Amino acid sequence: MEELSQALACNFSVSQDLNSTAAPHPRLGQYKAKYSSLEQGERRRRLLELQKTKRLDYVNHARRLAEDDWAGMEEKEEEEEADKDVEGMEVEVRKKLPKRYANQLMLSEWLIDVPLDLAQEWVLVVCPVGKRALVVASRGTTAAYTKSGYCVNRFPSLLPGGNHRNSSVGKDYTILDCIYNEAQQMYYVLDVMCWRGHPVYDCQTDFRFYWLRCKMEEQAGLEEKSRLNPFKFVSLRNYSCANESLCEVLATDFPFEVDGLLFYHKQTHYNPGCTPLVGWLRPYMVSDVLGVSVPAGPLTTKPDYAGHQLQQIIDHKRSKKQRATEDASDSDAADADGRYELEHLSTPKPERSFSGSGDPASEMEN
Repeated sequence: MEELSQALACNFSVSQDLNSTAAPHPRLGQYKAKYSSLEQGERRRRLLELQKTKRLDYVNHARRLAEDDWAGMEEKEEEEEADKDVEGMEVEVRKKLPKRYANQLMLSEWLIDVPLDLAQEWVLVVCPVGKRALVVASRGTTAAYTKSGYCVNRFPSLLPGGNHRNSSVGKDYTILDCIYNEAQQMYYVLDVMCWRGHPVYDCQTDFRFYWLRCKMEEQAGLEEKSRLNPFKFVSLRNYSCANESLCEVLATDFPFEVDGLLFYHKQTHYNPGCTPLVGWLRPYMVSDVLGVSVPAGPLTTKPDYAGHQLQQIIDHKRSKKQRATEDASDSDAADADGRYELEHLSTPKPERSFSGSGDPASEMEN
């Protein structure tokens, strides 16, 4: 019994987030994954509508992150938390922003329901292997926090507010969503929430990416190591999701080890927490999930553990109606078991262990 308990502990993880990227892609899982009672595409549509009317105090939120000033927040902590199950549906709407430095990053879901407007309304970012980091430059220093809010490093930087020479004005502070690559001693900048005291949480993705690129270009020295900038800051490019663009991206030799692909809806705001408006795929999944013919290469080569998954995907698409019926009966059982999710991808060989370099789990907390 003890051996069985250990085996289960190694192969399951608890996740409260639908389509969490901490679990395998539901189409590619070893067992049938739990699906939302509301399809991913419908949740996207509802969230885009809801963000038009949602008004959160991003100005003060950015200031609190920059100054580490949370006075008066204790009373608000007692208010009701984010609404869930709007009219019985699983659509999450935040009524308040997260406190302090934990859960400040916008995280993805597995891209399951492929949007019909993927080529027109979505953009793609190629992500290097690394750890997600919330970077806050303020009051003459730069701090890097993990997804759970732990400060892992403080250092000077050439970001506005990031060193004593450029922080003479108290309003000069910057908040970025980054991926830290330890081997390269580099922060790859994924998104921007605030630049030089101007919050852009409630701006659309295409504007945030444009704003980030322009501001990074204006700020000289960020991409070079120096005494005032011991870690490089490099902005990640975004690409069209048209088939031709996807093929070009997957054939590109990037200057970093690729971890996966993030798909952003152009109209989504920067909302802390998991959202279906940001999708995640490993590169080898593109052909199967998106139905795109991709060029052969290192990024598109399927690992050993994915060798038998194509038929699973075909069966999945053919039996959507049957799956919906099964999900209705499986849902209660999954909820009763803590909404468990499998930790590893499908069809692992019994004699192999995925704890080594072949681990299919993503390196990045996406």
